[in-house]
Amino acid sequence: MFKTLAIGAAFALALGPTASLAAGGEGHIEDFAFSFEGPFGTYDQNQLQRGLQIYTQICSSCHGLQYVPLRTLGDPGGPGLPEDQVRAYAAENFSVFDPELDDDRPAKPTDHFPANTAAGAPDLSLMAKARAGFHGPYGLGINQLVHGMGGAEYIASILTGYTGEEKEEAGAVFYENTAFPGGWIAMAPPLWGEDVDFADGHSNELHHEAQDVAAFLMWTAEPKMMARKQAGFVGVLMLTVLTVLLYLTNKRLWAPVKGRKSV
Repeated sequence: MFKTLAIGAAFALALGPTASLAAGGEGHIEDFAFSFEGPFGTYDQNQLQRGLQIYTQICSSCHGLQYVPLRTLGDPGGPGLPEDQVRAYAAENFSVFDPELDDDRPAKPTDHFPANTAAGAPDLSLMAKARAGFHGPYGLGINQLVHGMGGAEYIASILTGYTGEEKEEAGAVFYENTAFPGGWIAMAPPLWGEDVDFADGHSNELHHEAQDVAAFLMWTAEPKMMARKQAGFVGVLMLTVLTVLLYLTNKRLWAPVKGRKSV
């Protein structure tokens, strides 16, 4: 089971609280091929587990997931951890304050991921829905229609967009990033590639690590995506059948009238 590693404090994904959430389109956003894209796409369970591992070992030291219940790690359509592994993961990696004990205790599946705002870092629970990678043109949302909102692509592009250049302004260090609006970000590179070793033998190059953790954060932001897609497909199917029935009914009702010869 994964252990949380203490690393240097990261900064916020945004330069400040007033940064535009929709400004991701100003940078270069790579169009990653995620398995959950499209009307019939689904989450890749192995990818979500790898993303969970990256979050646990690297991201959780600065970023929380306070809106995500730990028990959902075992839900269908998610990482799909067995119940005993969910309990062990919660207890080994996180602790929560218990008012009855007036002390911290190991986390349980009924608890949420802890909040973590180290160095002002934002919570990542809904980050993939709060960011948009694709826009326009002219606010029409055509790119979003073709590519989707692109929140996961935005996160993955940020993680892979560091150039290695840095500068200091007003006592703060900024890092050049090709995906971030304005080109400079206050968060130091959290991933370098080969940061973790995956049990399934999957590549741990930077590009793959970024894609895996971005997919996991897409799941935390929209854990019921698969159920929503299924409900939408059933709804469209029912509307299609209803449309055909209404057309046939209308044709049958009006057939005697339209068949009459005008006098």
